[in-house]
Amino acid sequence: MGNISAKINLRQLQSAVRTMKGKSGDIECLVIPIAGNNLIKGEKGVYLDLIGFELKEKIGDRKDTHLVKQSLPKEVTEKMSDEQKHAMPILGNMVLWGFQEPAPNNVEVGEVSAEDMDGDLPF
Repeated sequence: MGNISAKINLRQLQSAVRTMKGKSGDIECLVIPIAGNNLIKGEKGVYLDLIGFELKEKIGDRKDTHLVKQSLPKEVTEKMSDEQKHAMPILGNMVLWGFQEPAPNNVEVGEVSAEDMDGDLPF
């Protein structure tokens, strides 16, 4: 396995950029409505549920291996048409770094009798 890096464009969610007053002056903020974006409000935070889809073909010289969309609750997706589901925005991309296919296992799988083992494990 390798490491995964992701970039998410939060502006793809229902949002607004606002300048608000802070203790040290004006601060540019991204305001994201919780209910309007189907965010999950838990005891310890507000969560955005995401799902990554593996790209079938590489796009140019980009290193992206997956695209990222929002994963919605079943009751929300059941009410959506196929057109609405396909129109859901791509929120970002992921790159799976250092991934290598597992080496083939050259050991043949079969039944091993007690006589074949001679008291040692076959692996």
